[in-house]
Amino acid sequence: MPRTTLRHLNGLDDTPAKLADSTLVLVDYQNTYTTGVMELDGWQDALDAAARLLARAREEGAKVIHVMHDGGPGTPYDIRAEIGQIHRSVAPADGEPVVVKQAPDSFVGTDLGDHVDAAGNNDLVVIGFMTHMCVTFTAQGAFLRGNRPTVVADACATRALPVTGLEVDARQVHHSALATVADLYGVVVPSQSSLT
Repeated sequence: MPRTTLRHLNGLDDTPAKLADSTLVLVDYQNTYTTGVMELDGWQDALDAAARLLARAREEGAKVIHVMHDGGPGTPYDIRAEIGQIHRSVAPADGEPVVVKQAPDSFVGTDLGDHVDAAGNNDLVVIGFMTHMCVTFTAQGAFLRGNRPTVVADACATRALPVTGLEVDARQVHHSALATVADLYGVVVPSQSSLT
């Protein structure tokens, strides 16, 4: 029998967002994560899922906001270099805002909140790289400011992590992060088919 969640104990709604009435926030789909030291497990499948969801969001008239992380010149997150650019398969279209951040929570020190408020939707659909870091903390940031995030699991990816002399595989890290979100900060769905 599954244990209860903090969402349930607090009487929070677990109904997934309706895409057409939401703002889609794409977090850090940068080339950073497709090669080299930061290459994620399963990045291609997650990116393909993100591209399909982005196309559907545009078709249904959802608001779309892109986020990218700037780590500065010479880093894998250098947005002035090809490595730090948003992957071409989910590149911003004309008129879609791009928010540049320097913290895992995309709301910290950025104008993301202004863009979210201007879009006028309380529901956010949050997808991106890495599940355990910027996706989780952006969902938390959305929750803490009063938005209702839904995270689409198959459009997110992460990597294996070392802890206490062990390596936790990427699948475990991914699912643990999603469990953290689902416990309190937002609704987690397996794929976009769960979004009406």
